[in-house]
Amino acid sequence: MHQTTSAAAPGAESALAPGVLRREVWSWAMYDFANSSYTTVVITAIFNAYFVAVVAGGAAWATLAWTAALAVSNLLLMVIGPVLGAYADLRANKKRLLLASTVGCVATTASLALAEPGTLALSVVLLVLSSVFYGIGENLVAAFLPELASGDSQGKVSGWGWSLGYLGGLLSLGICLAYVNWAIAHGEQARQYVPVTMLITAAMFGIASLPTFLLLRERAPRQSLPGTGLLRQTFGRLLQTLHRTRHYLDLRRFLLCIVVYQSGIQAVIALAAIYAQQAMGFSTQDAVVMIIVVNITAAVGAFAFGYVQDRIGHVATIALTLAGWILMVVLAWLAHDRGLFWLAANIAGLCLGASQSAARAFVGILSPATRRAEFFGLWGMAVRLASIIGPLTYGLATWLSQGDHRLAMLITGGYFVAGLAMLKSVDAERGKRAAQT
Repeated sequence: MHQTTSAAAPGAESALAPGVLRREVWSWAMYDFANSSYTTVVITAIFNAYFVAVVAGGAAWATLAWTAALAVSNLLLMVIGPVLGAYADLRANKKRLLLASTVGCVATTASLALAEPGTLALSVVLLVLSSVFYGIGENLVAAFLPELASGDSQGKVSGWGWSLGYLGGLLSLGICLAYVNWAIAHGEQARQYVPVTMLITAAMFGIASLPTFLLLRERAPRQSLPGTGLLRQTFGRLLQTLHRTRHYLDLRRFLLCIVVYQSGIQAVIALAAIYAQQAMGFSTQDAVVMIIVVNITAAVGAFAFGYVQDRIGHVATIALTLAGWILMVVLAWLAHDRGLFWLAANIAGLCLGASQSAARAFVGILSPATRRAEFFGLWGMAVRLASIIGPLTYGLATWLSQGDHRLAMLITGGYFVAGLAMLKSVDAERGKRAAQT
């Protein structure tokens, strides 16, 4: 076998599927490294606050406009994701579609540099498009996982990618913050330096994703049938898959479970910084430091729990992370001093990396080999639905309670409790056998 000098985690060779080189898995994981620049800088740390305060002028409806734009992108992804997954499986062109979605996300992220006061409509359109392109790529790159990892090591390999992704987000955020600090020291305002961070983020995404397209192979066979229109085949296949989910009982149950507990996770992702400022009195700088630290613990959680998942099982690992999420919510609700809140934040980081990586690996185990991109499209659809439900629940709770963020956080914890209860009905071995028939 051809030898490489690529760095790999301990036991890498035994974790890979036959014929897969370490450098190929590294190139796949580099996409997680690349696309995390978008979520960290655009969605979580910098552009969101800029959109509300500058683009929307701090209007009373500004936060609603932000969440509504993300909701629209998630609704579009719920439709587009499974359809593109079905098409990718038929034509065996996940890599080509991944390239197209990456170019789209890089271009629209760079175009966010045009966002300034008076460009609300343009900014919303670009935000929706960039989020849609990002989500398509996230689904497609996940569908490569079962082709790269051996059957009992998907949790481990998924953890490598997810942990590397958090490091990519940290690097992008660090570069952007270094530039922001320089710009502020030179008297620049947010409308001058935030657009530049969008260009930095787009460049980081594009450059870091190059190894994926240079080294990652497409292994799936083409399944397109002669004499039938491609569009008809694609939608016919998707409808067949939705019908056939009755056969994949445990996959269907797990996807529903994902919708529930991911609603809690997505609320935490979208609103943790807001909670820190509103309930704990954090400054913007304090909140950014928290995001950096949480990304580090998330990388540790994704890497470590990947090994735990392959040892104790997928269901047990996800149950353990959900218990951790419940503990985090209780601690955040009780916290009135920063020490206890920092403990809760770091538990959230560990659970965030672990639960996200573990779910991706488990979907790979439960998906039949000929429909992986398609079923990962359904996984993406479940996550996108949760991305709408969770933050809206939190927002409604704060609105109805007249700004009680502690109550909203406690209500969010209900999603983790419900998800843990639903997980009990998922049988990993039964689901694996169904995927192999």
